[in-house]
Amino acid sequence: MADVPRTAADAAQPFAVPVTVRGYETDTQGHLNQSVYLQYAEHARWSLLQASGIRQSTLVDRRVGPVTVETTIRYRRELRAGDEVEVSCAFVWGEGRTFRIEQTVRKTDGTVAAEVSAVCGLLDLTTRKLLTDPRQTFRELASDPTLLGLTAD
Repeated sequence: MADVPRTAADAAQPFAVPVTVRGYETDTQGHLNQSVYLQYAEHARWSLLQASGIRQSTLVDRRVGPVTVETTIRYRRELRAGDEVEVSCAFVWGEGRTFRIEQTVRKTDGTVAAEVSAVCGLLDLTTRKLLTDPRQTFRELASDPTLLGLTAD
């Protein structure tokens, strides 16, 4: 995965969505279950795609789909039922088939609860292979590619 950027120099400004931790998402210790952090991250990613003008149905029609090949979660502070958080999402582009999505789950007081970093790609749903240049496909599909950290070209 040498083509994945190591810094956020080429990243878009983070996009963020608000989420309130629901009681049924907590575990027996009373804090947010670890799997729910991934759901929050995924929600922010799809919200960003939609804000940029890319709908899930458009991806399906084009026969492509975003995939995650690796995810790292760093838990910083626990979240409890009723906590309000903001989940940010920024694409970080390299030159190859994969790109990185950097996310932060932050409480309203500014406390970082978790950091999520994912290596992703755009899968050709027919060949089942990663697209060579996912940036170009996202540029073509997005009405506002700048939200994805891309120029309109």
